[in-house]
Amino acid sequence: MLNVWVESELVGIQILLMFTWLGPVYQQSIAAVCSLEWPKGKMLIQVLDDSDDPTSQTLIKDEVHKWQLEGANIVYRHRVIREGYKAGNLKSAMHCSYVKDYEFVSIFDADFQPTPDFLQRTIPYFKDNEDVGLVQTRWSFINKDENLLTRLQNINLAFHFEVEQQVNGIFLNFFGFNGTAGVWRIKALEESGGWLERTTVEDMDIAVRAHLHGWKFVFLNDVECQCELPESYEAYRKQQHRWHSGPMQLFRLCFSDIIHSKVTF
Repeated sequence: MLNVWVESELVGIQILLMFTWLGPVYQQSIAAVCSLEWPKGKMLIQVLDDSDDPTSQTLIKDEVHKWQLEGANIVYRHRVIREGYKAGNLKSAMHCSYVKDYEFVSIFDADFQPTPDFLQRTIPYFKDNEDVGLVQTRWSFINKDENLLTRLQNINLAFHFEVEQQVNGIFLNFFGFNGTAGVWRIKALEESGGWLERTTVEDMDIAVRAHLHGWKFVFLNDVECQCELPESYEAYRKQQHRWHSGPMQLFRLCFSDIIHSKVTF
C-alpha cells in the first residue's frame, strides 16, 4: 500500500546534500543521492558546498556536472557570504524560489550514503498523517570496527537510536532531529521559523520549535543510512564538544517557550 501511494502521488522531493568539508567519500555520497529511486522530474538535488578551498569546490562541481550529463536534476550551490555555519547554509538553500514547488526536503551530510529505496521507505509515512513533520532514519557505520574508538562509539550510538529515539518516537512522537538522514515536511520547517543560526545545534533547535508547534515525528529503526564515525580522538573530541555544549545553549533560549507551551509530553 505504501509503494502504491508513492507511485500515484509523485510528491516533489528536494534533496540537500551538505558539503561543509570535502570528505573522502564525496563521490559515493553524490552517487547515492543521484541513484535514489524516485521520478527525476519530481526530485531536485542541491549540493551545498560551504568549503573555502577552491580545489575542493572544483572537484565537487566537476562531480555534479558529471551527474548532470547523466540526466540527474542536480545543482551546485556555494555561498558568497558564508555566515551561520550549517544553519546559514540550509537557510540560504531553502530561500531559493524553486523550493515552493516541493513538499518535502531530505537532508544528508557529505559522508552519508542513503540506499536507493530511501525515499520509498520514508515518504509514505506522511500519507494521511498531516501532523507528521519529520521522518528520521537510523545511522549505520561502515567503519564501526576500525579501532577501539569506533567500536565504543557504535555501542553508544546504538543505544541512542534503538532506545532513546525509538522509544521517544513511539510514546512522545518527539525526539531530536539528527541533522541528517531524515525527511522534513517543508511546511513544518516554515511554520516553526525555519533554520536559525543562534546555536551550534541547529538540528535540535528546529526539532524543539517544530514540536512546540504541534508537529509529530516518526523514527524508523529499520531504515538505515550509511556513514562514517570519527576514527581519531581529535575528530571525536570536536564532534562531542559541539553535541554537548549546544544543547545547554539551546535550553536557555527555549526554556520560556517550553514552559508556556500547550504541548503535553
